[in-house]
Amino acid sequence: MVLLRRGWDRKTLQLGLIALALGSAWIVRETQGALLLEMYQGITRPLEMLQTGPTPEEKLRDARVLELQARIAELESQNQKLQNLVGYVEKQPISSPPIPARVVGRSADHWWQEVFLNRGGNSGIKEGFIVKSEGGLVGLVESVTPNTSRVLLISDMKSQVGVTISRTSAKGVLRGDSSADAVLEFYEKVPNVKVGDFVSTSTYSQKFPSGLVVGRIKSLDLKKLPASVAKVELFPAIRSLDWVGVYPKPENPIPEVKNPQPTNPQLPKSN
Repeated sequence: MVLLRRGWDRKTLQLGLIALALGSAWIVRETQGALLLEMYQGITRPLEMLQTGPTPEEKLRDARVLELQARIAELESQNQKLQNLVGYVEKQPISSPPIPARVVGRSADHWWQEVFLNRGGNSGIKEGFIVKSEGGLVGLVESVTPNTSRVLLISDMKSQVGVTISRTSAKGVLRGDSSADAVLEFYEKVPNVKVGDFVSTSTYSQKFPSGLVVGRIKSLDLKKLPASVAKVELFPAIRSLDWVGVYPKPENPIPEVKNPQPTNPQLPKSN
């Protein structure tokens, strides 16, 4: 009797497992796997939330916020100054709609120096056009073919951009450092600047309109000789560029303004 009961229990268990398998197969067939997908997402979603570090979407949103904050600081600074001085005409800011382009070429040996875009002369792009992305200034178009453009990045060590501190109007030259940061060499020995100040292109820049967001001060070395320097965190995600906007150079720029004489006569001339 005991053996018969054990055999019956075993068969009942087998029949139950078979029924469960058949039922599961029928549910998967009828729902086309949607139920399993929901179960999988329900299990993995809490695990994803535990992962550390910002997502790409969060990084993009942060870059946009930083750009807006920098532009607000720049506008507030400009509002505190007199703009109607006799003979003063500011460079026109970028107002034309951008030409959208995608980064399609990048060399591992020149990752921080240049990128190639999938738009060129046939799309209206010319040498000297300005390239921006989410976060601010990216670089300058150096050469153009009918269907491609080569862009010199501001992170290139050859790149030199005249910039200003939005809060105090302290000015200097920004040069690339082959990384996500750049080096700012000030004209003044002890400039009025602090960590966190926003950096934008200045009116002394000969190739860029003023007011383009670049980044913010990350660290300072006010004891550096012969002139103070700062490390600047670049806002654009130059490490992982994808889509960019290409803008024409502003028309009718102001006559060339000679740069003020820096403390160090060997400081490079800004672009």
